[in-house]
Amino acid sequence: MKEKLAAMLLGSLLLSLGVNGFLVPYHLLDGGVIGLGLIIHYFYGWPTGLSIIVLSLPLYVLAWFFERRYFYYSLHGLIISSFCIDFLSFINGKIEIGILPSTIIGGLLVGIGIGLMLRYETSTGGTDLLAQLLTKFTSINIGIIIFLIDGLVITSGIQVVGLEKFFYSLLTIICVGFMTALTVRGNNNQHFPYY
Repeated sequence: MKEKLAAMLLGSLLLSLGVNGFLVPYHLLDGGVIGLGLIIHYFYGWPTGLSIIVLSLPLYVLAWFFERRYFYYSLHGLIISSFCIDFLSFINGKIEIGILPSTIIGGLLVGIGIGLMLRYETSTGGTDLLAQLLTKFTSINIGIIIFLIDGLVITSGIQVVGLEKFFYSLLTIICVGFMTALTVRGNNNQHFPYY
C-alpha cells in the first residue's frame, strides 16, 4: 500500500511537472482527458486539474456500473494528479528551453508519471478508463483505442492551438506513449495493458 501511494504521488508530481513546466507554456496538448482539460484551460482559463475532474465524472459513473474495480483503482490517481496539476500551475513559464525540447521533455515526464502509476495498479482514469470499459465490449486492442481517442482529442484542439502546435502535440503524444510503455514494461503484475 505504501508503494502504491508513493507511486501515485511521484507519478502525479512528474505528470504535473511535464504539463505545467513544458506543455502549458507553449500551449501544447496531450491526449485523453488531460488534453481536453488543457483545451478548456487554454480557451476559458479554467484550472486544468479541475477541468479534468469534471470531464472524468461521466466516465466514473460508467465505471461504477460496469466495472467497479477500475473505478476504485483509478479514483485516487485522478484526484491526486488533478490536484498536483493545479497546485504546480505556478511553474508555468519558469522553464524556458524552446518549444521542441519542451515538447519532448514534457511528453517524457507525463509518460513516466502515467507509467509509474500504472505499474503500481493505479491510474489517472480519464480516457484510459473509457478505453478499459470499451475493451470489455469489443475485441479492439486497448492501445489502439487509446491512440484513436488521443488523436481525436488533439485534432479537436487544432482550433484552439493552431496547426503548428498540433504537430508538436503529436510528438508529445508519441513521447507519452513511448515512456508509458517503457515504464510499465517488465511488471508481471500489470493489470492495465494500455500499450
